[in-house]
Parts: sequence; C-alpha cells; structure tokens
Amino acid sequence: MDGARKFIAKAKMLWKADCMPEGKRQAETNGAEKVPVSMPVRALNWLRWVWRPAASVVAVALALLLLWHGVIGKNGLLAWQQKRVEERELRKEIDELNQENARLRDHIERLKSDPDAIGIVAREQLHYAKPNEVIVALPLEKPAQAQTAGAGK
Repeated sequence: MDGARKFIAKAKMLWKADCMPEGKRQAETNGAEKVPVSMPVRALNWLRWVWRPAASVVAVALALLLLWHGVIGKNGLLAWQQKRVEERELRKEIDELNQENARLRDHIERLKSDPDAIGIVAREQLHYAKPNEVIVALPLEKPAQAQTAGAGK
C-alpha cells in the first residue's frame, strides 16, 4: 500500500510540473531556497502557459469564420441555392423560347408552302383585299366600356 501512495504522489508531482510555469516549478522544487528567475525567462514561461488557451481561441475563431464564409460568403451555401433557383427559372424560360421557336418555324413553313396561309396573313395584318372586295373597319369596343354600358341600362 505504501508503494501505491508513493506512486500517486510522484504522479501528482509530475502532473503539477507539466502544468505549472517554469518559474513556479523552480520555486517549489527548491523548497525554502527561492532562486530569483530573470525577467525574460519569466516572460517566456508566461507565454508558454498562455499559449494553449490563446491558440485554442484563435483556432475556434478561425473555424467560425470559415463556417460563416461557407454559409453566407460570396460563393457560400446561400448564394449556391440562389443560383440553383435562378438556373431553374432560366431553364424554364429557355424551354418556353424553344417552344415558341418551333411554333414560329411551323408558321414559316406553312407560309412558304401554302398560298392560302399567305392570303390570310396579308388580309389580317396588311389589310390587303382581293379584287371586288370591300374592307369595312369597325371600331373596337373596349370590354370595360361594354360592361359599364350594359350595367346602366
């Protein structure tokens, strides 16, 4: 049992020696004799003692900064999601434009091959008439005026 106590006491002493700054360690090991420690040695010991917590704080701050940049930054997660939404909208617009192009190509082919289609377009859009035809232009009635007039009667 006495050996176990000596082992534990020695382990505690070694643990304290590892955790304590050099200046305190020298003062404890010398017992009653206190050897003065020079200022640069004390400053170096203090820096060693403070370094780990300070480095941990800096490491955590850098990790948080990288996380923030990865989520909110210029090319972060939020920007990526916005780009995906924009891509979907543009693909939808491209599909609609491709459908319109196909419809217009069909219309062009019909105009090239069908003389009746050419005549219909000429009459509707250019107001052409065949010989002995009379074009009568009627005024267009707006739907809002028609509803107002119908409600008043």
